[in-house]
Amino acid sequence: MDLDDYPPMLLTERQVDLTEPGWIYEIKYDGYRVTALFGEGSCQLRSRNGADASIWFPEVTRSLAQIRGGPYVLDGEVCVFDDLGRSDFDRLQTRARRRSWYQGADPVGYAAFDLLVAHGIDITERTLLQRKAMLAEMLDPIPDAVLPVGHFDEGGDRLFDQAVMQLKLEGIVAKRMNSLYVPGIRSVDWVKVKRPGAVPAERFNH
Repeated sequence: MDLDDYPPMLLTERQVDLTEPGWIYEIKYDGYRVTALFGEGSCQLRSRNGADASIWFPEVTRSLAQIRGGPYVLDGEVCVFDDLGRSDFDRLQTRARRRSWYQGADPVGYAAFDLLVAHGIDITERTLLQRKAMLAEMLDPIPDAVLPVGHFDEGGDRLFDQAVMQLKLEGIVAKRMNSLYVPGIRSVDWVKVKRPGAVPAERFNH
């Protein structure tokens, strides 16, 4: 099993009705998109551009390596969180620039939002909600340095107004409940809805 087989599925950015049935909504964290392959005491991290990020974030690598069973493949974002739980991209860049941990470095966490392989079985053709349920089970108890990304089954408009706008978050991601995970494609089933003025449009393509 190789992370080369699981390039991240990418988001589209377009208008979407946040009250339409059949979607779930997640907070969009402002971090580095990273996939993780782990099991049997080892862990490898891969950036969206294909770089081996395993030594960049040893607290994440160490934590995932302690999960029993596997192999597993996760998709998520490595972030630095502030006191309110918001992701801080500038602090993450400062931390990641050295490509390793260093004295005084901001701690990072892994915001895990999808499970692609469970116990060596590819589950990308299962629905998003099925994968989410398996992810929650696999991350129970929740390991150190890992944040399972929760979701809302409805009320995307309220989430955007009450959380994203008031807390000045990057945005939300709307995902079709029955969407499959297709590695490496830009899917119309995953839609990024950014807060106006949150980040430059060119910063991310995920």
